[in-house]
Amino acid sequence: MSAIPLVFTSGWASGINAYAVVLLLGLFGATGVSDEVPAALQRTDVLIVAGVLFLCEAVADKIPYVDSVWDTAHTVIRPVAGAVVAALLAGESGSLPELAAGAIGGSTALMSHLVKAGTRMAVNTSPEPFSNVGMSVAEDLGVAGVITFGIFNPVAAAVIAAVLLVLGIVTVLFLASRIRRFLRRRAQRREEKRMAGTGGHWPPG
Repeated sequence: MSAIPLVFTSGWASGINAYAVVLLLGLFGATGVSDEVPAALQRTDVLIVAGVLFLCEAVADKIPYVDSVWDTAHTVIRPVAGAVVAALLAGESGSLPELAAGAIGGSTALMSHLVKAGTRMAVNTSPEPFSNVGMSVAEDLGVAGVITFGIFNPVAAAVIAAVLLVLGIVTVLFLASRIRRFLRRRAQRREEKRMAGTGGHWPPG
C-alpha cells in the first residue's frame, strides 16, 4: 500500500503536536501493533525524549499566551519533524520516494501548525483560561485518535485529517479579526515593557 495516506496524516498531526506523533508511532512499533513504523522511531532514547517533550508541551499548551510563545518557537520544529517522520515512513514502506514524502509531510505540518497557532491567538483574546485547556485537550485527543486510526485505516484517517485541515483554515480566516487584535495587544505589551525598561521616556525627536 502507498505510504501517502499515513504520510499526510502524520504531517497534519505533527503540525499540532509533533512529540505526540513520534511517541505514538514509536510505541505502536515497539509493541508490535504495527509493522509500518520505522525502527528509528522505536528506539528507547527517542521514546524517552519524545515523552518528556510531550509532557512539556501538554503543560505549556494549556497556559494562555504561553501557548502562543510555544507555538512561535515550534514554527520550524513541527514542519521539520513532520518532514522527517514522513521520510522515515516512506523509507520503511518503499512505496514513495523519501524526498517527496518529506515535502508532503513538512508542508502539511506547516499548514496545520499555522492553523493551530492562529486559532490559539484568537482564543487568547478571551480572558478566561478554560478555552485554552479545552482546545489543548481537544487537539491532543484529535492527534491521538487520528494517528491511531491511521495505523489501522490510513486512507480514511487521511481523509479525516484533510477535512480537519480545511475546517481549520476556514476557522482561522473567520477569526482573522480576533487574531489581529491579539497581535496588536502583544505588540502594545512589548512596547510598554520597552518603555518601562528605558524609564518611561520617549527618545528625543
